[in-house]
Amino acid sequence: MDGWIQPTEPARKITGDDNNIELADYLPAQNNVSKRISVLEPNTEPPLHANLSNAVTADPAGDNDLPPSSSSSPPAPIPIGISHSLTLRLYISHFLSTWNSRLFEAGVVYFLASIFPDNLLPVSLYALSRNLAAILFAVPVGHWIDTAHRLTVVRASIVGQRLAVAASCGLFWALLELRLGWRQSPLVDGLYGASVLLACVEKLAAGVNLIAVERDWVVVITQGNEEARRKMNARMRRIDLFCKLLGPLTIALVAAASVKAAVYTTLGMNLASVMVEYLCIETVFRRVPGLGRPAPLDESVGQSLEPLSGAVLREDGGGAATTGGSTPLQLGNWIRSISWRKLLMIPSLRLYFGHPAVIPSLALSLLYLTVLSFSGQMLTYLLASNLTLWQVGIIRGISTIFELSATWIAPRLMKRIGVLRTGLWSITWQMTWLAGGVSCFFYYYGKGYEATSLMSAVGLVVAVAFSRVGLWGFDLSVQNIVQDEVEDDRRGIFSSVEASFQNMFDMSAWALTIIWPNPNSFQWPLVISVAAVYAAGGLFAHFLRPPILFYS
Repeated sequence: MDGWIQPTEPARKITGDDNNIELADYLPAQNNVSKRISVLEPNTEPPLHANLSNAVTADPAGDNDLPPSSSSSPPAPIPIGISHSLTLRLYISHFLSTWNSRLFEAGVVYFLASIFPDNLLPVSLYALSRNLAAILFAVPVGHWIDTAHRLTVVRASIVGQRLAVAASCGLFWALLELRLGWRQSPLVDGLYGASVLLACVEKLAAGVNLIAVERDWVVVITQGNEEARRKMNARMRRIDLFCKLLGPLTIALVAAASVKAAVYTTLGMNLASVMVEYLCIETVFRRVPGLGRPAPLDESVGQSLEPLSGAVLREDGGGAATTGGSTPLQLGNWIRSISWRKLLMIPSLRLYFGHPAVIPSLALSLLYLTVLSFSGQMLTYLLASNLTLWQVGIIRGISTIFELSATWIAPRLMKRIGVLRTGLWSITWQMTWLAGGVSCFFYYYGKGYEATSLMSAVGLVVAVAFSRVGLWGFDLSVQNIVQDEVEDDRRGIFSSVEASFQNMFDMSAWALTIIWPNPNSFQWPLVISVAAVYAAGGLFAHFLRPPILFYS
């Protein structure tokens, strides 16, 4: 412990969202030391993972086990204030981005189902293309997030997402007017192909916004204030879950009356929110000097993309800007720099798997390999188990309430027992409930009941609903670990690779129901999903192997 006592300077008192939050009594004076503060115990400061052979230790020369950073990070600025108005604008921007993304994602299903009735191929190709784009372009996007001007990155994601959705709505309107079936006209094929390309742009833009804000901006805004960061993480996850429930419900109610009205609603909400979101995020940027960083110097265009606007903050952080370079030329150079080696993620995978935070990150990604999430696969199974639509709707609503409760429970647990123990308790909670659900399912299955029997389905539903509390508690814990451990200039690439694995496991989950499409064969996707949860729990337990778990 003596080796971890560092020179300190007094912290300032800042205003939190609900009341005055006193920062930690002292903040580390050096940025390279603050990275190594442990999140195991709320009131202790041991290294997060001191007994890992590949752990990164505080070293003035930099991180020993990772590739050299592209640029040295300046000392961390002392937070000057987290006011209610600042966090409100951040939450508004995040809500509008997430709401429009969820609304469009759910609406597309109804649009394509109306345009191509009795054909699942168009919607399947559409969804598959979006996920593939997110995987293939994860590394270039991650490099861009790490190296470009922070405000430019988020602005570009907002505008890109809105333009892609607006153009997609125009294409869907045209397809609805044509009233032609799948592969019946070259014009229909061309419009559908264009909508797929726009879907890839929307997916990438939404992912950039999510990674940049949740994994980077939140860390900078709350730097030195762990309690404020945990509260902000929980509230943003609450917004995600709220939009996940009400976004699809809203567009479903509108589409039930008229699919064209649903297209107009999606278009109208996107256009109406773009300026509000744009101005809110700009205000947050202007109020937090730490978000301003100079453009990377002495670096080739193959490694970074200069700000699209050509505006680069002065190194003094004063907020003034200078303009230089051609935006189209910069963008073209960056696109040409995307080599096959980058698309295959070889350098980024080496960085990802060489980082101490890879184990909890990979454990979280494994949880995406599941059919137990009240999404399309499980809802189809429940309907095949003689549950009605309104019963399934009630079940989904109750499950969301459990999920939202995790955003209140997890931060309080982190404050009392630390982030690592909260993660362990959360994944254990999820594993325990799923074990009970699987036991109930196979109990009736062993007695001769079909997989779609009502008793098997009810027992499974109850277990899955309760397990969601542990899922999102674990998600918040891992997010805190990654925010603590990943360096400033690597957050984008690390989180992008993590998102690629999440998309890959999500696609694998859909592949399970392609292999076993019959609801009466649901036991096999069920077993694989539970095995993935236990594998994630085993990885996280390995990450917490003694003596770290019982550090005193």
